[in-house]
Amino acid sequence: MSGGVDSSTVAAILRAEGHNVIGLTMQLWNQRRLAGREGMPEQVTGRCCSLDDVYDARRVAQQIGIPYYVVNHEERFERDVVRPFVEEYLSGRTPIPCSLCNNHLKFDQLLVVARQIGAERVATGHYARVAYDESRGRWQLKRPADLSKDQTYFLFGLTQEQLSRTLFPLGDMTKPQVRELAHKHGLAIAEKPDSQEICFVPGGDYKRFIDAYLAEQGESLPDTAGELVTTGGEVIGEHAGIHNFTVGQRKGLGVATGSPLYVIQISGAEKQVIVGGEDNLFSKTLRAKRVNLISVDALREPMRVSVKIRHRHEPAPAMIEKIKIERAGDDEILVTFDQPQRAITPGQAAVLYDGEIVVGGGWIV
Repeated sequence: MSGGVDSSTVAAILRAEGHNVIGLTMQLWNQRRLAGREGMPEQVTGRCCSLDDVYDARRVAQQIGIPYYVVNHEERFERDVVRPFVEEYLSGRTPIPCSLCNNHLKFDQLLVVARQIGAERVATGHYARVAYDESRGRWQLKRPADLSKDQTYFLFGLTQEQLSRTLFPLGDMTKPQVRELAHKHGLAIAEKPDSQEICFVPGGDYKRFIDAYLAEQGESLPDTAGELVTTGGEVIGEHAGIHNFTVGQRKGLGVATGSPLYVIQISGAEKQVIVGGEDNLFSKTLRAKRVNLISVDALREPMRVSVKIRHRHEPAPAMIEKIKIERAGDDEILVTFDQPQRAITPGQAAVLYDGEIVVGGGWIV
């Protein structure tokens, strides 16, 4: 229970259906921790982790008459989500912490807690669907009825065991229907706004967050300043640090030319930011590592799929095949799109779909 309308409505629905429901909130980040540091606001508020959200979740649990507990996972969240987030940016990649949080905490540690308290399953407010495919003998993750709220992009890391014990009661509903149900159950948070931000980065200002986090840790910001280089190899300027850029970025490059320039690539090793025209942003291929397959147990031959390269990206037709590499953990794939895709970004996820079914996904390299 995050304190939002979706998870609160799920708890109310399951309670009304007669299930024995226990409410759990994960305390992941102390919003007051960096307040006032390095330009951070004095009053830091956010979603998923704020005291207001814990209060809202507790109030809903009391209202519908279920036990409620707060489980503190701040140490693990910092180790598995926050620290990798900072390190990825400092290496020139653009991370997605929500997927790390789902993989390492929400569908890993919550299931551990569920076992400890004797719960059979974990139910969440994610917009997704799960079903068992008898013909394949596998649990399938599917896109929801409300595609505008589709959260399967962030759930590609779920395992068969995790899917077998997870419920997504909102998978067949639209957001307006969920709010209507929240009103029907008399929930005070029925009109609470949705969160759009990374829970531990107030205002979405990740640069300021990195500065404040490193200062708190007693670490200095690594010197990643270097050159701005065109795709043709010409040095046209300098930059203050590669963590200030992401692929596809146009503003804030610090150089003026006769035509618009975009960030095409970030080279962490050389501390270079490669820039070029918009045409240079398009590519037909990508490689993904640490691939987790859901709908199939292995990729034995090339497979036709559709691929999302960011949360709001429309899945694009492509062919995927396993990359043969001579090392342990051979889990890389090559994705070849039918049509070139714009701003393929290292650090983001490539999630594979077969219609509404999630085939799996991996991390773009």
